[in-house]
Amino acid sequence: MSFRKFATWLSILLILLLALAACQPQAEPAAEQPAESEAAEAEPAEAEAPPEEEPAEEPAEEEAASDFAGTITLGAAVSETGKYAREGKDTRQGYNTWLEWVNEEYGGIKVGDDRYEVEIVYYDDEGDPDTAANLVEKLITDDEVDYLLGPYSSGLTMATSAIAEKYGMIMVEGNGASESIFERGFENIFAVLTPAGNYTQSALKTLSDQGASSVVIAYEDTAFPTSVGAGAEKWAAEYGMEVLAVETYPKDVADVTAIMTKFRDLDPDVFVGGGHFNDALLFVRAAEELGFSPDAMVITVGPSNPEFVAEVGDSANYIVGPTQWEATMSWEDEYFGTAAEFASRYEDMWGEPPTYQAAESTATALALQLAIEQAGSMDMDAVRQALFDLDVETFYGPINFDETGKNAAKPMGAIQIQDGVINVVAPPEAAVADLVPMVPWEER
Repeated sequence: MSFRKFATWLSILLILLLALAACQPQAEPAAEQPAESEAAEAEPAEAEAPPEEEPAEEPAEEEAASDFAGTITLGAAVSETGKYAREGKDTRQGYNTWLEWVNEEYGGIKVGDDRYEVEIVYYDDEGDPDTAANLVEKLITDDEVDYLLGPYSSGLTMATSAIAEKYGMIMVEGNGASESIFERGFENIFAVLTPAGNYTQSALKTLSDQGASSVVIAYEDTAFPTSVGAGAEKWAAEYGMEVLAVETYPKDVADVTAIMTKFRDLDPDVFVGGGHFNDALLFVRAAEELGFSPDAMVITVGPSNPEFVAEVGDSANYIVGPTQWEATMSWEDEYFGTAAEFASRYEDMWGEPPTYQAAESTATALALQLAIEQAGSMDMDAVRQALFDLDVETFYGPINFDETGKNAAKPMGAIQIQDGVINVVAPPEAAVADLVPMVPWEER
C-alpha cells in the first residue's frame, strides 16, 4: 500500500475514532439538555407545578421540627380500673387537656431560651396503694421521667409521694387532699387543691347562718374521708352546731343502712357524708329508702359530678356537696381564660363537662409548668424552690404553696343540685343560687 493510500486510510480511521470518542461523552449531557430546556420553558408556570412546590415545603417542616429543643417527660400512676376508675378518668383527661394545650397551642414549656415538648407516661394503679407505689418507682427508675403528677385519692397520694420523696423527685398533685399527706415533713409534694379539712366549711357556715343547729357525720376510715370528718366536727363546733353522732365505716363498704337508720332516729338538721363517688350513691339511696330527711345532706365528691345526677335521677335534688371548682366561678388566667372558657374547651375535647377533679388536674400540670418556666431550668432544686415561690391566679383559682406543699390560697365552695342543675351556693361571693332546705322524700 502506498504511503498516500495509507495516509488516507489512517486519516479516515482517525476521523472515525475521533467521531466515536466525541459521541461517547456527549451521551449524558444530551440526555440532560431536553430536561433543562423543558425546565426553562416551564418557568412561567413554576408556582403551579406541584413538583416544584415540594422543595419549598421541606425547609418549613425541618424548621417546625427544630422548634423543640427536647422533651420533658412526666409520669403518672392513675386509676383506669378499680375503686377510683371514674375519678381516675377525670384525672387523666384533665392532665391530657393541659398536654394538648401546652404542646399544640402554647408551644411547649419554655426553659430559658428553649422550648420543650411534653409527654406523659401513664400506668394503671388499679386503685391499690402498693401497686401505685411500685409503678411510681418504675416511672422514676426505668422510665426516667423528669417529674411526677399525682394519682387520684389521698390514700394513693400518701403511698406514691413517699416513693417520690425517697428519690428526691417532685410530685405535683391535685387529688390528694388529706392533711396527713403534708404532715410528714416531705419536701417534694405539692398540692393545688384546698385541704380536706376545709371541704365542709362553706356549706356548714351557710347552713348555720340559716338556723341549722345539729349535725351527724359518717365517713370512710381512710385518709381523705377521715380529714373531711375531722374538719366537719371542727367547723360544726366553730359555728355553734351540736354533733349528735360520728360513725366510720370500712373502705369499699357495700351497705350503710345501719348507720343511716341510727342517724334517722337522732333527727339531725344536717347529715355530713365523707367518702368518694360510690359512697355518695349509697348515702342517698339508703336515706331515701329509710325516709331519712334532714334539712340538708352534705356529701363529698359525688354531688359535684354530673354523673351523680345521671345515676340517682331526681333523688339527687337538694343534695349539697363541697366543690374545688365550678365553671360558673369567676377565676381566670392568661392560659386557659375563664373557668367557663376552660369548661368549654374541655367539653369540646372530651364530649362531657369537666368535674372539679378534671379541672384541678389541669391546674396541677399548669402549676408544674409555671414553676419550670420561673426556674428557667430543669434542675430539681431550682424547680422545687420555684414551686414554693409560686403565687399565681389561674382559671382554677389562686395557687400559693405553704412550707408543707399545701395550697394556702384557695377557698372551698359548695354546690346544691336544684332541678337537676349543679348550682354554686357558697361562699356568697361565688354563689349563683341560694341554698334551699331539703324537701322530705315522701313529699316529692
